[in-house]
Amino acid sequence: MSKRRVKPDELELWTQVARTAEQLHPEKKNDFKRIIEKPEAAAAPVPDAPSPIPAFKIGERGTPLRSQSAMPPSVSERLTAEPVQMDRKKHVRLQRGKLKPEARIDLHGMTLDQAHPALLRFILSSQSQGRRLVLVITGKGQRDDPYDPIPRRRGVLKQQVPQWLKMAPVAQAVLQVTEAHIRHGGEGAYYVYLRRNR
Repeated sequence: MSKRRVKPDELELWTQVARTAEQLHPEKKNDFKRIIEKPEAAAAPVPDAPSPIPAFKIGERGTPLRSQSAMPPSVSERLTAEPVQMDRKKHVRLQRGKLKPEARIDLHGMTLDQAHPALLRFILSSQSQGRRLVLVITGKGQRDDPYDPIPRRRGVLKQQVPQWLKMAPVAQAVLQVTEAHIRHGGEGAYYVYLRRNR
């Protein structure tokens, strides 16, 4: 049996019990009286108590929360924030729905694999024919799933089309992209103002 060190609280408890006990064989010599009279000799040193936690208030040093919505800005917000590249008067008329698109393409219901090449062909052929304003209909997308744990934006095509219009080979043809007026499709369509064909 291995020897183990006696903890101070165990030694104190044993000392209290030993004081009330009577020795069975007083004629036998043992260290009973020495342990009872001097228990501190066998006690181990008591470690220092840990320093107390400094006082604080809940949330005192916490970082402030961002806005309630953790989602990035919507496509319409990003397009509105972009600088106007076309003539300002025409841009104002465009936003009011006063300009009539010269051609349109309806991507509504297509998959991404179908919509991307169709959009590229439409934009490049429209520019080659000298058109300046075309309408790209994407649709608003399916309704939000109220049980979806991750907040998502509606409409994959609605999100992708403005990005495609900023990439080669059509980026050189596109001057301005804005959300369409309600009479031309509103949130489910984009006006694409094309550069002159040179």
